[in-house]
Amino acid sequence: MAKGTKQRILDEALVMFAQRGYEGTNMRELAQTLGFGKSALYKHFASKDDIWNSMLDQVEARYSEGFGSDENLPPIPNSCDELMAISMKMIDFTVHDEQLVLVRRLLLMEQFHDERAKSLAAEHFLSRLQRIFLHVFQGMMDKGLLKQDDPALLALAYTAPVSSLILQCDRYPETEPEIMERIRSFIGHFIETYRA
Repeated sequence: MAKGTKQRILDEALVMFAQRGYEGTNMRELAQTLGFGKSALYKHFASKDDIWNSMLDQVEARYSEGFGSDENLPPIPNSCDELMAISMKMIDFTVHDEQLVLVRRLLLMEQFHDERAKSLAAEHFLSRLQRIFLHVFQGMMDKGLLKQDDPALLALAYTAPVSSLILQCDRYPETEPEIMERIRSFIGHFIETYRA
C-alpha cells in the first residue's frame, strides 16, 4: 500500500530532523526532497512546528505500541526465562526499528533546545523503562519468582545499563553483536542474582 502524502512528509521530516536538527531543517529543502513545492507542505501542515509536533506524536504512539507505556504494560512473566525473552524482544525492537533509532538521535540532539524533546528524552531513555520494569518486577515478586526487594531500585538497576548499551549501539552500529551479547549476559546475571 502506498504511503499518503502526509505520512511521506512525516517520514522524511524525521530523517531530516535527525540529521540536521530542528533549526537546520529547511521547509523548502524538505519539500524538494519529497518532489514537490513548499506550498504543498502547507496543504497538510500549518507550519514547521506543526510537522515537528505531529512527527513526535506519531513516534510516541509507535513507541508506546511496540515497546510499552503506562497504558500498555507488558504481561508479568511466568518465569525468569520469560523475563529474558520479553526483555530481548523489547531490546530488539528498540535497536532495529529504524524510526526509533532516528528518534533517539533526534532527542539526544534536540533535548537541549526544545522542552518537548527534553521531556521525551527523559521519558524514553529511562523514566518509562523504570515504570514498566517496576511493574514487571513487583509482579514477579508477587508470584515468588524474584527475591523480595525494592522494585523501583531493581528497575533502575536493570534499565540504566541496558539503556546505556543501546545508545552505545546507536553510536557504533558495527559493534551491535557484541553489545547485544553484553546485554544478554547482563540480564542473565541480573536474573541469577535476584531469582527467588
